[in-house]
Amino acid sequence: MIRNNKKPQGFPLHLPDADITYYPNFISHTEASAIFETLKEETPWQQDDIKVFGKVYAQPRLTALYGTNQKSYKYSNIEMIPHPLTTTLANLKQLVDETCHADFTTLLLNYYRDGKDSNGWHADNEKELGNNPIIASLSFGQERFFHLKHRTDKTLKHKLLLQHGSLLLMKGETQHRWLHQIPKTAKEIQGRINITFRIIA
Repeated sequence: MIRNNKKPQGFPLHLPDADITYYPNFISHTEASAIFETLKEETPWQQDDIKVFGKVYAQPRLTALYGTNQKSYKYSNIEMIPHPLTTTLANLKQLVDETCHADFTTLLLNYYRDGKDSNGWHADNEKELGNNPIIASLSFGQERFFHLKHRTDKTLKHKLLLQHGSLLLMKGETQHRWLHQIPKTAKEIQGRINITFRIIA
């Protein structure tokens, strides 16, 4: 059974029109390293094509979808069908559910192989996620910067370094009022895997 640190301490990001909490040491460094290797090896990674301004590109990261139901997840003209949860993912889901007081159904895994892999500006506001969705994200491996910018107030920006074994929780109006991204970096860096937890009823 995966254990998180005794009582994870969350730090709210004091941003207007947002409800975001960051748990920097949600899972111990040693355990997080083991989880990274397990996810890297046992996940059936795929690389889908996405259409941007009429041109088709290979998505700049690898992905996989898991779920507790058979609800598909659609974004950027991609429809993913979930695999059943592995033991590792079921244990992680239990920890995240308890901390976030939620019952997540859908886990989207992203594997950023190096600094060229990224995720452009977007919000997790697809209609199947409902109004004011709750989104949790676990990070394993290489630390990467997570950028936020307000949709209407261009002066409101924030940058957060997502650490190995950390949890980020976004609730309330966040997805309607803010965009986020994991930008590319020219630095020589190692791989990162993140799991985003969502609810698709």
